[in-house]
Amino acid sequence: MTQARLMDCTALARRIVGDAAKKAAGLSERTGTAPCLATVLVGADPASVTYVRMKQNRCREAGVESRHVALPAATTTAELVAKLRELSADPGVHGILLQHPVGDHVDERAAFEAIAPEKDVDGVTFASFATMSFGLPGFVSCTPGGILRLLDEYGVDPAGKRAVVVGRSAILGKPVGMLLLARDATVTYCHSRTRDLSAAVREADIVVAAVGRPRLIRGQDIKPGAVVIDAGYNPGNIGDVDFDSAVERAALITPVPGGVGPMTIATLLEQTVDAAARQLAA
Repeated sequence: MTQARLMDCTALARRIVGDAAKKAAGLSERTGTAPCLATVLVGADPASVTYVRMKQNRCREAGVESRHVALPAATTTAELVAKLRELSADPGVHGILLQHPVGDHVDERAAFEAIAPEKDVDGVTFASFATMSFGLPGFVSCTPGGILRLLDEYGVDPAGKRAVVVGRSAILGKPVGMLLLARDATVTYCHSRTRDLSAAVREADIVVAAVGRPRLIRGQDIKPGAVVIDAGYNPGNIGDVDFDSAVERAALITPVPGGVGPMTIATLLEQTVDAAARQLAA
């Protein structure tokens, strides 16, 4: 039996970051200003600290300045909103990333909405979701945007295909479904409470797993020749798809780790450079 082709997300992400670095260098030369991404972290969750550090390292590779704002775990919604509004009003900051989760005591949606749409390079605001849904200029949610770039890289045209998105989060499941719909896919949203999830997945030409349940999607439920994008990440470097069994049936599949993660960061940096270019009118 032929195994699925592994999608090389790291190589594509490296190329995107390289292109962003060239754009950033040109922008800096024309304006005397380098693109700047502000990362805001509430508390010291180990995984979040690691993600932020990774993003800071990639910023350096892309010629993007990184301004890190570390806030105490006890930061209130009002305090976080005030800081995000302050960054939104700062002309020296071109993009803002609020690392999530932010803690159960914080109204995460209120915090997201404090980010100015023109600086929402992570694509988390209502405004960004609307522009994604209506195909208008704006910033896409980074992981969904990275997934669409990955499909393009491997010549997967969603038009006319059945796409099943397993997950309904505001920054991954819902927006990736809208982006696929805009590419003329027939999209079905599923989630952890979907009855007979296996039946829905078996119909899918494209599966996007983003529900946060380890190995929820089994290989026996993958349609032979399907494209499988595992956007889940669970403790122990385990995805939402049972990779070992799915690789026996899929045509293309992403690994975990090293799959959509690098694409997310690459999209973030690319959008930060684009945001700076728009704000500097260069």
